[in-house]
Amino acid sequence: MPHRNLIEEEERNFVTQVRDSTPRYEDHFCNKNIGDFVVFIATLIYHAKRNKNNTIIMRLGAAPPKKTTFGPLADQDRIFTNLYGRHDWRLKGAQSRGDWYKTKEILLKGVDWILNEIKVSGLRGRGGAGFPTGMKWGFMNKPSDGRPKYLVVNADEGEPGTCKDREIMRNDPHKLVEGCLVAGRAMGARAAYIYIRGEFYNESSNLQVAINEAYAAGLIGKNSCGSGYDFDVFVMRGAGAYICGEETALIESLEGKQGKPRLKPPFPADVGVFGCPTTVANVETVAVAPTICRRGGTWFLGFGRERNSGTKLFNISGHVNTPCTVEEEMSIPLKDLIERHAGGVRGGWDNLLCVIPGGSSTPLIPRSVCDTVLMDFDGLVQAQTGLGTAALIVMDKSTDVIRAIARLIEFYKHESCGQCTPCREGVDWMNKMMWRFVKGDARAAEIDMIWEISKQIEGHTICALGDGAAWPVQVKIHEILYTKCIQKIFRPLFSRCHVTALF
Repeated sequence: MPHRNLIEEEERNFVTQVRDSTPRYEDHFCNKNIGDFVVFIATLIYHAKRNKNNTIIMRLGAAPPKKTTFGPLADQDRIFTNLYGRHDWRLKGAQSRGDWYKTKEILLKGVDWILNEIKVSGLRGRGGAGFPTGMKWGFMNKPSDGRPKYLVVNADEGEPGTCKDREIMRNDPHKLVEGCLVAGRAMGARAAYIYIRGEFYNESSNLQVAINEAYAAGLIGKNSCGSGYDFDVFVMRGAGAYICGEETALIESLEGKQGKPRLKPPFPADVGVFGCPTTVANVETVAVAPTICRRGGTWFLGFGRERNSGTKLFNISGHVNTPCTVEEEMSIPLKDLIERHAGGVRGGWDNLLCVIPGGSSTPLIPRSVCDTVLMDFDGLVQAQTGLGTAALIVMDKSTDVIRAIARLIEFYKHESCGQCTPCREGVDWMNKMMWRFVKGDARAAEIDMIWEISKQIEGHTICALGDGAAWPVQVKIHEILYTKCIQKIFRPLFSRCHVTALF
């Protein structure tokens, strides 16, 4: 090790060299010489050069390089460690995988600390809207007016192609129960209501077992985890209505009423379930909260692009070799996601026609876009679609796209609650017209007519169900219909070979 005097002399020489080579800035900084500041920075740089581990100081004056490649996610970074049900999902098995670890310490750190970690993480809602979670949960922290606050977990997963929340409740239910406790603490909630899709019988059974185990172990209920915080968790099974996936319709159903969306305002954060302040959150959003608090918000922020941080569950179905649900880094390229985890497109990537990237309510994108698009909120918005629930439906060149879209519109027609006239009548009209196009019995005027109807539905309903039915018609499908009408051949109009040529 060099003698201390030699180090000090070397430091002085280095600082002098930097100072002498630095211009004076008195003309730019209020006529003050910032030489002292330059000396200070030079001293830090010198010591940083001697200490290779001090990476923060070495980067003084330079922004950290932006991340340009995303995925694959390392096993140690996965939040959902039992996604495929290979391990014990009960309390003992969950604890062996890290669940309920230091939960008491998280609760004792208080509301502000938990909210800050969630905000730092950049977590955005995983149910489709992508609203910043920390901000949404923070809306509940208003001065109390005597009404209890509630957390409602939206487990009514009815979007065609989507099954990520089902895997959490079936194979990792303790993650959700612990997440309810942490999220409830962040908003000062008295209890959580998990509203689960009625068809999810096995999932609701596993979830209830996990809740009972948590009560028996003192993890929830009176004095949860020994923290002094009282918190209850209840399960409510729905009856299979897709519309109850909308937060206010869900609240109506939870109260024993017909599942029909409410007008806003008031918003649930002011008047929610039983007339009390309520936050409605997605299963995945709630389930990742404890891990973010344990590992730190900056850890979660390190995945994905800016404004699109974290890990995400993706469902991949359709014409792929190995359909699956997988946890991956946000912003992973769509092509990499399909080829790495789903075994590629059936018949090879060149056989790809189009992809619905975020569940049936997001517009499809053609193969030309799929080559480069990133799977995150901003990337898919730029591609004129959306991340939605991150449920990819892959279609190869054997697909009759017109028939596929007609089938989706039929689903929305069946699931419309009938409250709003544009949705009730308009989606029914679109459904009839689309099936006439499929059969080749449509008139040329109906091409523009179906476009106009979709525009009258979009943005004119209380909830987004009408929008979800209108968007598929507006993106690419209208182009297909119009191009084929020009040919003036209606019977063979919708043969698969003609449709694929347009993508």
